[in-house]
Amino acid sequence: MEIAPSGGIPANFLELDRVEGEGVMALRGKAQAPVPDPTGWLEEEVPRGLLVTSLGAFVGWGRKFSVWPVGFGLACCAMEMIATAASRFDISRFGMELFRASPRQADLMIVSGTLTWKMAPQLKRIYDQMPEPKWVVAMGQCAASGGPFAESYFVVPGVNRLVPVDVYVPGCPPRPEALLYGLIKLHEKIARENLALRREP
Repeated sequence: MEIAPSGGIPANFLELDRVEGEGVMALRGKAQAPVPDPTGWLEEEVPRGLLVTSLGAFVGWGRKFSVWPVGFGLACCAMEMIATAASRFDISRFGMELFRASPRQADLMIVSGTLTWKMAPQLKRIYDQMPEPKWVVAMGQCAASGGPFAESYFVVPGVNRLVPVDVYVPGCPPRPEALLYGLIKLHEKIARENLALRREP
């Protein structure tokens, strides 16, 4: 192992840290504006006359009761998200008690807590690995807007800088009841959506 002359830190660690830092700074440079909500598919479908009503309502009903979340707990809001799955609040009433460990088996990302720029590439990677259709819930002030750390150099000022957010759950931290209310609102949004898959902007 090659030793750097200053401080005795292995040179390969320094190089790894430099490469990781460049990747984070590149992602931060591209994420200066919020990602818009992907609604462009509607303008394409209306002229073709392919709007489906009764079948769309049936599929929306099935989708809203089969949402499988991937847990992305980052800070203190994660404790409230975990408590939502406990017996007192019982998220299984919505068919969502199974937090998936693999993003390929999940269609809802609950971002709960402070997202730093160093963690941002992992969030984007997990979101990209989730199959369509997929939804995002920003739980807590830090996930929604950066919270008290919004002006700092290391915190992402809102998850919507990286991925489109469907529901914001305010609070610091929000109680499990607030998350359940946000999930009910997400279910209403899913039931209203068309059969067309949501596309990235």
